[in-house]
Amino acid sequence: MSYAMRFYETGGPEVMRWEKVGVGETAQSSAGTSIILSARPASGDVRIRHHAIGVNFIDTYYRSGLYPVTLPAGLGEEAAGVIEAVGEGVAGFAVGDRVAYADSPQHPIGAYSEVRDMPVDRLVKLPDAIGFQTAAAMMLRGLTVQYLLRRVHRVMPGETILFHAIAGGVGLIACQWAKALGATVIGTVSTREKAAIAYAHGCDHVIISKEEHIVDRVKDITGGKGVPVVYDSIGKDTFSMSLDCLSPLGLMVSFGNSSGTPPALELRELARRGSLFITRPTLYTYTAKRSDLLTMADELFAIVISGQVKIEINQTYALEHAAQAHSDLTARKTTGSTILLP
Repeated sequence: MSYAMRFYETGGPEVMRWEKVGVGETAQSSAGTSIILSARPASGDVRIRHHAIGVNFIDTYYRSGLYPVTLPAGLGEEAAGVIEAVGEGVAGFAVGDRVAYADSPQHPIGAYSEVRDMPVDRLVKLPDAIGFQTAAAMMLRGLTVQYLLRRVHRVMPGETILFHAIAGGVGLIACQWAKALGATVIGTVSTREKAAIAYAHGCDHVIISKEEHIVDRVKDITGGKGVPVVYDSIGKDTFSMSLDCLSPLGLMVSFGNSSGTPPALELRELARRGSLFITRPTLYTYTAKRSDLLTMADELFAIVISGQVKIEINQTYALEHAAQAHSDLTARKTTGSTILLP
């Protein structure tokens, strides 16, 4: 038995419960409660004792009900730890290995836990130079940045890009990585304090959304041309403005909706604004093939170990205080990465 965060109804942070749970293969008893059938991981799975767990905005989407989930449910998609046991058929991983993961479409969410079973095809081994806390703070965010900058749109030297929420966990990694690629980075933030953080991480132009008009500033910075790509995780509040910031044939990358679901869009609007492109990518799709996951993780580890991208862990909470972490995250009180410690 171990402890984990679970929720039985969707809603605010208050629905989260710190509970003792079973680990291993489970089934439903006649009373409807979960019972342990086996203390050994299932075939193809390993048991991981978490040393650090990442907190991401997508976690709040599941908790609030924005993204569907079968209840009762755990929370969290990202963590790092040590393998304690292996199931049948596991190859390439052994007890004592240091590992991390960022998602598992075929496995229920549940990283907010002390111990957890995970399929090995979603795990990566950690290099000695990457600590548990750093790994938990960067796996989902860092892999997201990798596919955004290297696959959805391959950022090239000399390009100017617009990245919303540049002082957040994904934003700070993206800012540093884009600068390492030779790009000029325009970032948006909500406060002057966050603007200072963005500038400290190499952002070339920071737009404070509460004080400046985003489209006007982007057009001013680019000499009226706009940018070839906009990365938007905010959603409803910035969606239309993001489209207006693009140059003809530009690409709108909508990869989140922290302010709410973006409005419906008629396809002819893309034509009217200059034959634009739009995509709504997910990490799940880009890491579906294990070979892609490993390649992406290797590139992420390499740029972090090189020092070109520094992972900023600006908030740390005890695992049992995950509800407070969610409250601070949704209130936009956080910057950089947030982790939970078991």
